[in-house]
Amino acid sequence: MSTRKALLSWSGGKDSALALYEISKSGSFEIVGLLTTLTRDFDRVSMHGVRKVLLAKQAETLHLHIEEIWIRKDAPNTEYESQMSKALSSAYSRGVRNVIFGDLFLEDIRKYREDRLSLVGMEGAFPLWKNDTRELAHFFIKRGFRAVVCTVDPRALDPSFCGREFDSSFLSDLPPQVDPCGENGEFHTFVYAGPIFEREIEVRKGEVVRRDGFYFADIIPA
Repeated sequence: MSTRKALLSWSGGKDSALALYEISKSGSFEIVGLLTTLTRDFDRVSMHGVRKVLLAKQAETLHLHIEEIWIRKDAPNTEYESQMSKALSSAYSRGVRNVIFGDLFLEDIRKYREDRLSLVGMEGAFPLWKNDTRELAHFFIKRGFRAVVCTVDPRALDPSFCGREFDSSFLSDLPPQVDPCGENGEFHTFVYAGPIFEREIEVRKGEVVRRDGFYFADIIPA
């Protein structure tokens, strides 16, 4: 039986990187592209605030194509769903039947994804589903992945965590109510090194800014 073609939902952060790592080990899918939503007004990855140039560097060292979904700043969900549907329908016409997600435990998010995929005849796969998030966070570090915290929601986590390296010290300093993988949106990360990459992406941290109620660390190509 031929390997099933799939897109990987890619934010550039640790969960999508771990999902790619697990899928690559299993050999159950052929990943043919990275599905990424970007905000047109900023030319950055939506929610994570990472520059498009860094997304391109990730894709280059992974040897994967980016399937770009562009939305406006403050776009309603209907705009996102419309643009996503177009991208998925295009992928379906090329023989892609699955999308891989790095979701961990949020049942409503998983159901939403599966319902949207079903509209275009596709299915989701969730290789990290129900993993212990603390164990997964430490596995990420031990396996040699490196990431920097690029976004923080100050309602859940102090802004001083924004721009920090995602390492054992970061995990030790997290308040007990914050998920170690930030699954509830407490923080997001940008991965710049690890076993899935051909080479490390050299970056430096720029200024931390507050925008639309969140804190963003500007990650800059070194």
